[in-house]
Amino acid sequence: MADNDQNLELVLQKYGKLQEKYIALGGYELEEKFKKICSGFKFDNDFLKKEYNSLSGGEKTIVNLATILLKNPSILLLDEPTNHLDIETLEWLENFLIEYKGTILLISHDRYFLDKVVTKTILLENGHTKIYFGNYSYFLEEDERRTLAEFEMYKTQQKQIEKMQESIKKLREFGRLAGNEMFFKRAKSIEKRLEKIEVLEKRESKKLPIKINSCSKAGKDVLVIKNLNKSYGDNVIFNNFNMGVFGGEKVQLKGKNGSGKSTLIKIILGNDNDFSGEIKINPSVKIGYIPQEIKFENESNTILEYFLENYSGSETQVRTFLAKYMFYGENVFKRLKELSGGERVRLLIAKLVIKQTNFLILDEPTNHLDISTRELLEENLKEYKGTILFVSHDRYFANKIVEREINL
Repeated sequence: MADNDQNLELVLQKYGKLQEKYIALGGYELEEKFKKICSGFKFDNDFLKKEYNSLSGGEKTIVNLATILLKNPSILLLDEPTNHLDIETLEWLENFLIEYKGTILLISHDRYFLDKVVTKTILLENGHTKIYFGNYSYFLEEDERRTLAEFEMYKTQQKQIEKMQESIKKLREFGRLAGNEMFFKRAKSIEKRLEKIEVLEKRESKKLPIKINSCSKAGKDVLVIKNLNKSYGDNVIFNNFNMGVFGGEKVQLKGKNGSGKSTLIKIILGNDNDFSGEIKINPSVKIGYIPQEIKFENESNTILEYFLENYSGSETQVRTFLAKYMFYGENVFKRLKELSGGERVRLLIAKLVIKQTNFLILDEPTNHLDISTRELLEENLKEYKGTILFVSHDRYFANKIVEREINL
């Protein structure tokens, strides 16, 4: 009996030491953090049981992000962390990062996200860095102030250089006419001073000449959906769903991940016929579509070959047009399969420009676009006279152009 008591005491001592070590290593805190992160990213028990390799690309990205946050590193490096997140999860992540105790270095094109999370902005431009001690909105104001100041300095320096060049020219002329070496020496002295001047660069802004013009209006009822039913096995996506889109409207489809936004777009485009219900598209509608993942029919074609198939002009005219979208020189012989995400968006936008559509359907159109190009796209879509139906997690972009929301 005494041996049993002694063994029990040893077990309890060992357990006590393990528990102390568990507490010292932050075990209970880790459990609490694990629950918090799973709740924020909406990882339920069924999701946690899934094989990692069975997940979609977007799901893998979210799991990788959650794993990094759980490790709680002192320096957190995030490259576009808001991609694939619905609005609710995105807002949760913002608050999580605001409270994060470590250092965060991130890249993001989500301007609202940058405004909420960031306290310092670093601009990479022409191989140089510029630091702004504030969020994105502060950066915009301060960068405009600096740009104006730099332009004034540039103009002042250019006037100074012109005066020095004029003085050199006059002194040499005087020296030639008077046959006096002194004038040439003074001209040489000014020339040396001129060579030492570090010439300021004039800041240029490279923006795409996006101008999406619509053709004739598509009439009052552009799109009518009645009693739409759609399921994937036991998973019901739509149950007697109804909606309408009218000519000239700018409508945003909203909903959590998995609510059926992309599925609905596929049905409207005729890429998914496995449903019941009625879909009516006005006969005068000419659809232009920018998908979330852009793939071309023949990825082995060059940019030039692709555009010649979609444009009636000569090769010279096509190359001139493509140059406006930053496809110039030897770049036009680049194969479609080699294009980056941003290049694919630019090429598709270029196609829409000449197609003159009156109904734009956009599925996350700002993915892969830098902020200046997003802003230019926003301005053009605001002026667009046709109809727009779009899905976007870019809240800044959506708020700029949306007139009506449809929640799924």
